[in-house]
Amino acid sequence: MIIAPTGQLLFVQSPKWGDLWTLPGGHVEVGELAEEAIVREVKEETGLDVMPVEMLLVQQAIFPIEFHKRKHFLFFDYLCVTQNPQVELDGLELQKHVWMNPNEALELNLSLFSRNVLTEYLARTS
Repeated sequence: MIIAPTGQLLFVQSPKWGDLWTLPGGHVEVGELAEEAIVREVKEETGLDVMPVEMLLVQQAIFPIEFHKRKHFLFFDYLCVTQNPQVELDGLELQKHVWMNPNEALELNLSLFSRNVLTEYLARTS
């Protein structure tokens, strides 16, 4: 989950997740720390420079119906900050993006796992 200086959060759409709104993410390379993977994946997909500041949630997704393939995921969901919210999508993994106020984002058609992260974030900040 990425937060801009305005307090808005970044959500993206990916065909891999049935065009639901989700959070940028990716996999950890062999020998890479989770925090390093976050910085690399976010840069590759969105062009943003981020700094992970806090782990919000750990989730398991075993064959999620929202995903386009049969996969088993472990999500390590971090809150990250960016100073420059100028998004440049890669055009491959992600098709659209939106910056939204956290409470308004609840109205998006979110993937289950992204909704879980948003709910946890809101619980911590209220």
